Amino acid sequence: MAWNYGDMLDGLATVVDADKPALIHGDTVSTWAQYTARTNRLAHGLLARGLVAGDKVSFYLRNSPAYSELLGACFKARLTHVNVNYRYIEDELVYIIDNSDSALVVFDADFADRIAAIRSRLPRVRLWLQVGGNPLPGEDFEALAADGNPAPLGIQRSPQDMLFLYTGGTTGMPKGVMWAHQDQWQAGAAGANPALGIAKPADLHEHLANVRKTGGGGRTIPCCPLMHGTGLFTAMGALAAGGTVVTLTGASFEAHELWDTVQAQRVNGLAIVGDAFAKPMLRALEDNPGRWDISALASILSSGVMWSPEVKRGLLRFNRNMVLIDSFGASEAVGFGRSDTTADGTTEVARFMIGDSCKVFDEQYNEIPPGSGRTGFVARSGPLPLGYYKDPEKTAKTFPTIRGVRYSIPGDYCQVDADGTLMLLGRGSVCINTAGEKVYPEEIEEVLKTHPMIADALVVGVADDKWGQAVTGVVHLEPGAVFDEAQLRTYVRERLAGYKTPKRILVTAHALRASNGKADYKSARSFAEESILGTTPSATT
Repeated sequence: MAWNYGDMLDGLATVVDADKPALIHGDTVSTWAQYTARTNRLAHGLLARGLVAGDKVSFYLRNSPAYSELLGACFKARLTHVNVNYRYIEDELVYIIDNSDSALVVFDADFADRIAAIRSRLPRVRLWLQVGGNPLPGEDFEALAADGNPAPLGIQRSPQDMLFLYTGGTTGMPKGVMWAHQDQWQAGAAGANPALGIAKPADLHEHLANVRKTGGGGRTIPCCPLMHGTGLFTAMGALAAGGTVVTLTGASFEAHELWDTVQAQRVNGLAIVGDAFAKPMLRALEDNPGRWDISALASILSSGVMWSPEVKRGLLRFNRNMVLIDSFGASEAVGFGRSDTTADGTTEVARFMIGDSCKVFDEQYNEIPPGSGRTGFVARSGPLPLGYYKDPEKTAKTFPTIRGVRYSIPGDYCQVDADGTLMLLGRGSVCINTAGEKVYPEEIEEVLKTHPMIADALVVGVADDKWGQAVTGVVHLEPGAVFDEAQLRTYVRERLAGYKTPKRILVTAHALRASNGKADYKSARSFAEESILGTTPSATT
């Protein structure tokens, strides 16, 4: 099947109602007809300005229609998406743009000063385009999108055309995960919709026929940034289904804006990243009873971090018809597992139904039998990324071939029960070795977050003469909470084995998570090490 997302968008333009919204951003609505024309104009314009198939395009953009328009144009012109974290400072920006060999950088006007400061350090970038503001002559994104040829490009594309997803992980410099279009599509739902009785289609023609029959997908808000995998893949899935991508207008996530938008636009689905989003969402609903009608909302999907059962139950009080989905995946693979929570029942935190083509291996790549109680690494076969861009050593480690089958093993520790459910323990790179015991931070974090004084928590290991690494909590307090370290440590000890109880728990005002909701263990560890420098962590046991 020689097709990619560019072919899919061309096909969707012929089966989706031309007046159906494709993109909604505040009061700005772009219909499918307008989205098709603008992405075609952009694609024609970029090729006319010297870009060629395979060139890399850095997206230095907040959530906005421009992100989805540029994405569609890149798919159509066979250009490679490169996500850029808009929170990066100059050296980090230079690294991403240079490491990816980007030929084009598209940036928001808010970042124009930072771009001006680094342009001279990036001589291989051939084209710069600014979104909004007052661009320099010849660098106006809107001019390319609004003028030019709105017709399809009529070019031959390849299923191996790529998109890059740069992932920072917990150690080292960010790496570009290389996804071929068709592999990324097949690794996900690939157009299947069990709720509508639609099985995974055999080919693109069958997918388009399904979209024509159903009228296309609903309205989805990626609450997290499109520059990260959860947001990006959510937007791609919504567009591939012939649906609508709704983006929030604020520079950072704000729960009141979210619920205003859900009500006004009758949004059907949300994508979030754990409690960093879900807790303020629930708090807004509880503080404003009856303010919002969220009855159109059918599902909320969380990916990347664990999502507290207490918060799920709280959200379901405001719409009992929702399905709350925990999706266990990574930038290097999707579909490791999932758990669903409804008003009729919930799944234990960190427990997932294992996905198709998944296994659990020990460090010698021996498969761990379900129900054995042994800990191993979860692995997935099937459609996978090609590897990391310009990093064959890390590619070989993360994507090993085991007994003739290629797997993705991002490094998540887990156990698999006899019934096939996965108990997720945490990423190996943040595992704490204390007094000969392995401690997985997420397990302790989830207990800490159930305490009423705690808004959020991370757990790290700090070097210690007695323990090797001392388990250390770094927390945010709920507004008005009075911190009592001894009481909080007792609370954890009553719920977990003694060696898992933090030796110290520290309060910080610094951010514990990146803008996508994922834990910033590196910063938390630095704060903990600085805070206890010159003290004896074991003195508080």
